[in-house]
Parts: sequence; structure tokens; C-alpha cells
Amino acid sequence: MAKQMTEMLKGTLEGIVLATIARQPAYGYEITARLRDEGFADIVEGTVYALLVRIEQRGLVDVTKVPSEKGPPRKVYSLNSAGSDYLDEFWRSWNFLAERIEQLHHYREGE
Repeated sequence: MAKQMTEMLKGTLEGIVLATIARQPAYGYEITARLRDEGFADIVEGTVYALLVRIEQRGLVDVTKVPSEKGPPRKVYSLNSAGSDYLDEFWRSWNFLAERIEQLHHYREGE
């Protein structure tokens, strides 16, 4: 099942990260830690950082650099209006798919 879960996460991780940022702005490590706290234990920091670069380039987040006690300033990501619109579309798509999958699941069980 681990391989299936990894493949499913690939398609949804962007929305999951945006939803995490929508709750509260955060820097990369904080986002990864929150995801792990939410049960996404296998998510690797490098994957989250690469995704943050992509969503920043696409203009879905605003970035503020804040001083760090250790090393260079941290990039804190916050959801902007384009990111909020994208997240709304993600949830509409997710709900559509989840409903259809649930219907298929119940059909298989004979309900």
C-alpha cells in the first residue's frame, strides 16, 4: 500500500501544502512538521521545499524573509488571493473525486 499512497500524494500534495499555509503562514520546516503532525509521516523535507519553489514561481504564495537565530533569513510563505483561488478549486476537485470514488466503493460492496 505504501507505493499507492506515495502516488496518490504526488497528485494532491500541492493542495495539502497550500491548505496548511492557509491555516497559518509558515516556513518550510514548519510546514513539513505540521504535515507530519497531521499524519503525513513519510513526507520528506526536500519534497516540500521543491514544491514551495514551484508554488512561489506560480505566484500562489507571498514570501516574507524573516531573521533566523540560526543562519540565513527564513522564507515565510503565506497564501495570497491567487493561491486562495487555486485552493478553492483544489477542494472542489477533491470533493468531486471523493464523491465519485465513494460511489464506486459502495457499488463494489453491493450497497
